[in-house]
Amino acid sequence: MVERRIKAAKFPATKSLDSFDFKAIPKLTRMQVLELARCEWIDRRENVIALGPLDFVPISKTGAELLFVMISQRYERGATLITSNLPFDEWTETFGTKRLTGALLDRLTHHVNILEMNGERYRLTQSRARTAKNNA
Repeated sequence: MVERRIKAAKFPATKSLDSFDFKAIPKLTRMQVLELARCEWIDRRENVIALGPLDFVPISKTGAELLFVMISQRYERGATLITSNLPFDEWTETFGTKRLTGALLDRLTHHVNILEMNGERYRLTQSRARTAKNNA
């Protein structure tokens, strides 16, 4: 059934944790990822924050306030997964005020699993490997 759904989704490439290169991101542990992959964090209403080299999308003051409202409403009622390319101490630049950022982080990090995914960008590494192979 899962294979049928993956095929129906028409993903450009099929990826799995079995093929993930954990050496590329030293701070990311296989045990933590496999634990999160079981999705029990969702039933426990915990959050996951993945920090790494992700693209930056600016957010307006209104957008920041609406995001805060959504996270506040989900606090201890539902699990939330957030990705960011900024460390926590730079979130004030995105959310505008220390007060809003502090309140947001307080709710997000109360029950949280943090994935530190700092390392070479996966696609860039793959592209460099292909280029090196083609030039050899």
